[in-house]
Amino acid sequence: MLNLIFCWHFHQPDYRTEQGYFLPWTYLHALKDYADMAAHLEAQPKMRAVVNFVPTLLEQLDDYAEQLRSRQVRDPLLARLTDTRLGRLSRQDKRSLLERCFHLNPATMLEPFPAYRRLRDLWRQMESAGDAGLDYLSGQYFADLLTWYHLAWTGETVRRQYPLVLRLMDKGGAYTLDDRRALQGLIGEVIDGLIPRYRALAERGQVELSTTPHSHPIAPLLIDFQSAREARPDLPLPRAPGYPGGGERVTAHIEAAMAGHRRHFDTPLAGMWPAEGGVSEAALRRFAAAEVRWVASGEGVLLNSLKASGLDASRPCQWLCRPYRLPGVQTACFFRDDYLSDLIGFEYKNWFARDAVRHFLHSIEDRYHYANCPDPVVTVILDGENAWDFYPYNGWYFLNELYAALVEHPGIRLTTFTEYLDSHPDSVMDLPRLVAGSWVYGDFTTWMGHADKNRAWDLLCAAKAAFDAVMATGRLEEAARTEAEAVLRSCESSDWFWWFGDSNPADSVRAFDQLLRQKLVHLYRILGLPAPADLDRPISRGGGVAEAGGVMRRGG
Repeated sequence: MLNLIFCWHFHQPDYRTEQGYFLPWTYLHALKDYADMAAHLEAQPKMRAVVNFVPTLLEQLDDYAEQLRSRQVRDPLLARLTDTRLGRLSRQDKRSLLERCFHLNPATMLEPFPAYRRLRDLWRQMESAGDAGLDYLSGQYFADLLTWYHLAWTGETVRRQYPLVLRLMDKGGAYTLDDRRALQGLIGEVIDGLIPRYRALAERGQVELSTTPHSHPIAPLLIDFQSAREARPDLPLPRAPGYPGGGERVTAHIEAAMAGHRRHFDTPLAGMWPAEGGVSEAALRRFAAAEVRWVASGEGVLLNSLKASGLDASRPCQWLCRPYRLPGVQTACFFRDDYLSDLIGFEYKNWFARDAVRHFLHSIEDRYHYANCPDPVVTVILDGENAWDFYPYNGWYFLNELYAALVEHPGIRLTTFTEYLDSHPDSVMDLPRLVAGSWVYGDFTTWMGHADKNRAWDLLCAAKAAFDAVMATGRLEEAARTEAEAVLRSCESSDWFWWFGDSNPADSVRAFDQLLRQKLVHLYRILGLPAPADLDRPISRGGGVAEAGGVMRRGG
């Protein structure tokens, strides 16, 4: 019998600034993906999975639910949905809304809707006239555009559950303020119900809930910049020798995550998905000190570690089918099957659902048929939101077919990380060496090494040194100390570094560049210090590629 673990990673960085929400991805993915993922599990009670919530996502879901309950909406795009002054927008506001409300994957989220396509085509006709063309777009045009953008971001199960969505889609346009207020209310209802739905799935034993160190930091890099050279010895490092007090910061993120998990779910926490699957021997010891039973990482990390341990890594599946433990460290580490995970993440979006599911099951059987491993475990880990933007119907047919086939498969036992460890305590194998790395290429080049990424690290290191100096004086009041700690945690997120470099869309690079600098300036302001002049200038020196369309995305 083959044990199969699905781990869905739900993550959004903290988009909050002093002025409000900088980007809308948290509530949009909640309305579409987190709602759909819960519904698919609810529809198949025999399906088992691990669901990983990053604390910054949970906190923002709390905040959005409160905003919509109180009708004091601080997200500018969500507030625009019920704006009564759309007929008096400035040209700048109109341009901003046009950029935002056509920022999605058009093939699956715009082209299927003729009324939405007409709005795009009308704007293309006006675009050639430049700013003058904006004047021809009325308040009703923007009311319809905002409505359609949010309708396009509804999950397939939300459309099937709420008659309002289909009614508004059938109406096509001429949306009234009452229509838009009703849609905003539906968004609030969906978001408000998410955490209770996943809590219920956990309480009936169908889902194991896990967390990630609070703000999604790359723990090995916080602890030691040199860890980046374990997999890439030639990697350029920041000028700073290391992140001040990085080990203690990792512990702080772990403790904050565990507290947030208890607050939201009131269920025991056994394991963590380290941000980006980033592990090192030092980081693993930090997890073990917090009594974390399991973590997981990428296949590339295991292969590098096997080679460093003098073991034959030529047949990956022979090694992927079991968890590992460093000598003297109690935390077990599972490793993701990259091929199987990436089939779902990147390949099957263009397949018929039934063909994709048949191929996936055959691939599992083919890869592990000859694995000489007692009680083998296959680990499939991927983001629970990004892939579905590119599937027809938000992956509804694929996930329905996949879950139905898995629960009926006679040779597969669906399980979770903790249940597997409880059932197979002797399956954990000692790993002599763990080479530091992540689930992306098995190294840390996505977050360090490029000149812009390293420049961002140096700015963060300087801010942390200032933080330490001010905290040592004891002059900040308790409220300011708490606020400074929260902003520092957010600045330590992996997401800001991910975007810098030459491989991401230039407009996305600019957005996340600005967001990090705003957060660092905020931190200096709380500390009562002038922000360095460097924060007035973009960190990126012209990196990025031309925008190719689609949603701004994270790795994995």
